[in-house]
Amino acid sequence: MPLMQLTSPHTKNNVSTQKMMLEVIGATLLGAGILTYHFGWGILINVLWASLVALGCEALVLKIRRKPISFYLRDGSALVTALLLALAIPPTAPWWLTLVGTAFAIIIAKQLYGGLGYNPFNPAMAGYALLLISYPVEMTSWLPPRSIAEHTQAHSLQGALQLFWSGAISTQTGLKTVDAFTSATTLDTLKTARTLSLTLEEATAQNPVLGSLSGWMVAPGWFWSNLAFLTGGLYLLKRKHITWHIPLSFLSALTVTASIAYYFKPTLGSPIFHLFSGATMLCAFFIATDPVSAATSQQGKLIYGTGIGLLTYIIRTFGGYPDAVAFAVLLLNLAAPTIDYYTQPRSYGHKKAKKGLHSL
Repeated sequence: MPLMQLTSPHTKNNVSTQKMMLEVIGATLLGAGILTYHFGWGILINVLWASLVALGCEALVLKIRRKPISFYLRDGSALVTALLLALAIPPTAPWWLTLVGTAFAIIIAKQLYGGLGYNPFNPAMAGYALLLISYPVEMTSWLPPRSIAEHTQAHSLQGALQLFWSGAISTQTGLKTVDAFTSATTLDTLKTARTLSLTLEEATAQNPVLGSLSGWMVAPGWFWSNLAFLTGGLYLLKRKHITWHIPLSFLSALTVTASIAYYFKPTLGSPIFHLFSGATMLCAFFIATDPVSAATSQQGKLIYGTGIGLLTYIIRTFGGYPDAVAFAVLLLNLAAPTIDYYTQPRSYGHKKAKKGLHSL
């Protein structure tokens, strides 16, 4: 009998890791462009610098491990990690901040565990969490959107480069520090307003960064950026690079929780505000769906996404940090193996496996 008839059938497709990573990068370009338009050239500078650092760190570790450098660099995974981390870092970040976060993400969170496919935690979120804990002031100081900014020097290319190299902007009156141009993020502003016992109307009137839409707070800049990432995420769904389970369960859990809380206490923020502020859509479609660190079974993905949505709202509202995406994702990364263990589907031709203490 010919050898060809003895071999098993195999599924074939033309989707490689490199092609998938490039399409993920392409899906973020609209959101990155909108962020750059509203918050200045610092976004683009962060992306370019983080990409160079990521490729350099990856090449260094691969050389130490005696792995083929060009083969692994071409898969694009280091660039995706750098891009997701850079988009979450404030545009006023100095060069060393992005360097530390990106190096930690590639060397410690990814390569230390064996590289792509072996990392238990999302590398970009591990790097972001390190920076947020270590440098909370730098990581929570964002430029106000260009439309409401009193000073626009920091939004320009020259100003962004000055901030990148020295952390300050030279003006005609001398050297003005970053604090003169930055402000808190919308999520942090709303949290501060609650601690001051301000009503929703007072908070919106005193802080134009919160914005408004028919009485529902919608932050200028953040709303359009999240809408752009939503568009990119829908493209990934259409291309079947991700499935609907994690994005839908994440966004549904966040929406339901925010709606219930908003009904009883409007100052906690409307569901629209939470859906289109911070890194919500970036997390739903690009971060939480990481195929390596997320749950893999269909039922597990629903539990995984729901857990991230609930934790995101709880930490945002009652925790010490304004945005909780990184911590929520990392905590559910830790729980992903257990979730998969209890939700794995029955193998064809076998009864459902017994799990738990009764199986011992």
